[in-house]
Amino acid sequence: MVASADRLYNAEQVRRLDASAIEAHGIPGIELMERAGRSAFEAARRAFPQARRWQIFCGGGNNAGDGYIIARLAQEAGLSAQVCALRPPDHLSGDAAVAAQRWLQADGATQPLPPDPSDRFDLVIDALLGTGLDRAPEGDYATAIDWINKAGLPVLAVDIPSGLDADTGVVRGRAVRARATVTFIGNKRGLYTADGPDYAGAITFSDLETPETVRDAVPDSGILLHEKIIRQSLRRRHRNSHKGSFGWVLGIGGNSSMSGAVRLCGEAGLRAGAGKVTLATIPDHAALVNLTCPELMVRGVRRGKELKTLLRQVDVSVIGTGLGQTSWSEDLFKTCMRTEVPIVLDADGLNILARLYPEMGRAGDLPRGNWVLTPHPAEAGRLLGCPAREVQQDRIAAALAVAERFDATVILKGCGTVVAERSGRYAICPLGNPGMATAGTGDVLAGVVGALVAQHLDLWTAAAAAVVAHALAGDLAAREIGERGMIASDITARLPRVLNPDH
Repeated sequence: MVASADRLYNAEQVRRLDASAIEAHGIPGIELMERAGRSAFEAARRAFPQARRWQIFCGGGNNAGDGYIIARLAQEAGLSAQVCALRPPDHLSGDAAVAAQRWLQADGATQPLPPDPSDRFDLVIDALLGTGLDRAPEGDYATAIDWINKAGLPVLAVDIPSGLDADTGVVRGRAVRARATVTFIGNKRGLYTADGPDYAGAITFSDLETPETVRDAVPDSGILLHEKIIRQSLRRRHRNSHKGSFGWVLGIGGNSSMSGAVRLCGEAGLRAGAGKVTLATIPDHAALVNLTCPELMVRGVRRGKELKTLLRQVDVSVIGTGLGQTSWSEDLFKTCMRTEVPIVLDADGLNILARLYPEMGRAGDLPRGNWVLTPHPAEAGRLLGCPAREVQQDRIAAALAVAERFDATVILKGCGTVVAERSGRYAICPLGNPGMATAGTGDVLAGVVGALVAQHLDLWTAAAAAVVAHALAGDLAAREIGERGMIASDITARLPRVLNPDH
């Protein structure tokens, strides 16, 4: 069973969760709002215990109602709470109006925008805009967001940082940069991908004491990935095992001047637990690729037909790392595509696929089904026939579109890596760090995916577990040596530690 905090929703789904709590479970809307305000207040006290003077920015919807409740609770706790209201309390409606009246009845007041520069605050609460944002903030809202970001104070965002799209994680023009965010009733997927992690800070989820049946009422298609997937997927090995028990990976690539890519992929496959890894590369590289990793087997191949015997023996092929886009590259790619062996397709393998897609479709070579595609945004754009910036505008939709078009399990790499499949299922990995934005890390990931497929995990589980293992190894490297200057081999070296959590 997926925990409440690990279920991911878009804004429309969250609205349906609210409706389910109110209509089907009989929880008054104002009671939900009081619970949300208290959750945010308590989170602020935990995160910023020294803050005594709070500036609360309230907008015009339910998010504002949460802000008024936070202000009232802060005042009751003996803190200084000042509310900057972008819409007068008497212009509010519904539960937000009730919350504002309770603040005023508690001798609270509202201040105009911007706050008096002579006032001094320790903490800012962002209750300006909620999940219903559908355009860039304008007017007073833009002014307030700019003030918050320039103030240099700790910020706690209520439900989602104002200006951040709850569905895509993309900033609409401008957004509040929060140090912490408290989100309610349904976890918003936009907090975890694209710009979301940079703007949300540390995320706390509150189910507002609603029963789990509230979330069951709205079918969720997204989950957050965590370290536990490794424990769940990779069981303790039997003592009576041999190298054939853990699969044979064939890595194909390493064209002229790119032997390092296939080498990184191959060693990552071994470090991720594959029993055997063979690399197929151009003959000029064959004697050199494994000089510092003799555990790798290497085969020099001049044309695709030389792969046929190997492809009948291995458990998975990983093609594309350093493959290039020459006639040699295309020949090897087509040879792999004509077999039944599962494929992990990366880098130039994806570029060749994008170029040959119309031809392959006409020839009946697609859809294939048993493969994992691992594009970065530019490669995903080529597969979809659009610019990378369009992919980044909605990473989840793009990953699902690639999965649908190619009948594949897809790993869309980047901040908040997305794993998706044709059924509409998707997951986001909240792990990893900017130090991993360096040459070769994608080659390492491809090798890890291949190794887990070779160890008989289904494609979805192999992709999800590989993304988590790769990110955890990167985070471990960042803690030990720092983000700046991390290289792909630093991730590979730490794979056994994250793939053997009980060791």
